[in-house]
Amino acid sequence: MRAVLSLISGALFGGGLHISGMTDTARVRGFLDIAGAWDPTLAFVMGGAMVPMLVAWRLTRTRVPLTGGAFPAQPTQQVTRPLVFGSVMFGVGWGLVGLCPGPALASLSYGGWHGYVFLIAMLAGMWAVPPLRHALDRHATAA
Repeated sequence: MRAVLSLISGALFGGGLHISGMTDTARVRGFLDIAGAWDPTLAFVMGGAMVPMLVAWRLTRTRVPLTGGAFPAQPTQQVTRPLVFGSVMFGVGWGLVGLCPGPALASLSYGGWHGYVFLIAMLAGMWAVPPLRHALDRHATAA
């Protein structure tokens, strides 16, 4: 049951990204181009995602998931070095390519070889971060 619900949720998410145009790198780069031909579509898509999530956080305080287990705790408000580092890496990739991981995966079926290059680069970055983070933590401790 959980796998079926996950498949349906993923398909809805991918379909929503496609319908909203968020798999179009030109549209995403248009959002990032605040000094030029700014395209506010992404702001509306993000707002459209945050409002239901806000409601979901409020409604799930006393409920349990349909498939068992527990809902994840709300994230902390603390700004940490790993959060900043991850945010910078995400932003650099997003700015260079015009896609974040969700739309990139959604566009693999029709995006051509560029999508696969992005996927390989994203996986390489995910593989490289733990040793890099360990080295940075070791350096910070020694200083």
